[in-house]
Amino acid sequence: MQLTLGFSPCPNDTFIFDALVHGRIDTEGLTFDVRLGDVEELNQLAFAGELDVTKLSYHAFGHLTETYALLNSGSALGRGVGPLLVTADEALADVFSARTQVQGKDKNSNVLLPETPIAIPGKYTTANYLLGLAQPQLTNKQEVLFSDIESRVLSGEFTAGLLIHENRFTYHERGLHKLMDLGEYWESTTGHAIPLGGIVIKRAVPSEVQRTFDRILARSVQYAFNHPDASAEYVAAHAQEMDAEVRRKHIALYVNQYSLELGPEGRAAVAGFLGQGRDRGVIPAGREDYLVPED
Repeated sequence: MQLTLGFSPCPNDTFIFDALVHGRIDTEGLTFDVRLGDVEELNQLAFAGELDVTKLSYHAFGHLTETYALLNSGSALGRGVGPLLVTADEALADVFSARTQVQGKDKNSNVLLPETPIAIPGKYTTANYLLGLAQPQLTNKQEVLFSDIESRVLSGEFTAGLLIHENRFTYHERGLHKLMDLGEYWESTTGHAIPLGGIVIKRAVPSEVQRTFDRILARSVQYAFNHPDASAEYVAAHAQEMDAEVRRKHIALYVNQYSLELGPEGRAAVAGFLGQGRDRGVIPAGREDYLVPED
């Protein structure tokens, strides 16, 4: 059986999917039509129902639990992995930092006014969800391709921008200053690890194929852990950041034990994220049985 498969060109995704797409592991008869896309592009393709299996922001997944089920493997979830809100205005960063220190990490720092122009990597990204949680007053948010956010903040088009992926390692070298670590905010206010993105499969796919793909993906992740250099060429070919050390740090940050299997802590984090979103009215009511049953 062939499945359409979507994931991002970012190092963490190409790292975990390399063995699967290049036949380094047993795929148990499944074949794949691969589609690489930016995270928000993949979110939109999932809303359109165009992919059998795809990487999906947890924010977007909250809207799609009737259509897709979450795999136990493949998630980008952890601690210290959150998106960063940055600015080119050093004075603004200093004021923001001073206000936050007075109010505490778990308090809203209202230095940014509602009309402040903010570049975000997509409406349905988990990054935007976290920004809405930490800075709910912001209403002038504009969607920008994640790889363009740095340059458009540096140009002065936006006062601040929300960085994800490789950019969190390089922003300071390019003259940007951190306003807020939204992952740190999430962890301090909820106690949970941060569910950024997961791998989902259409509920219309036969249940035995869902479980098979879950096994295959875990096998691919384990292969990546056991042979970390095997995917180097594939990762480098698609990465936005061409520095090998940045790619290595990116993979080390986003690919961890939760990528192999969510486990109790990972499942609790996902449940907390979806539950909070539903309570706030920014994620609709959906299925509680959102995970693919394990073998």
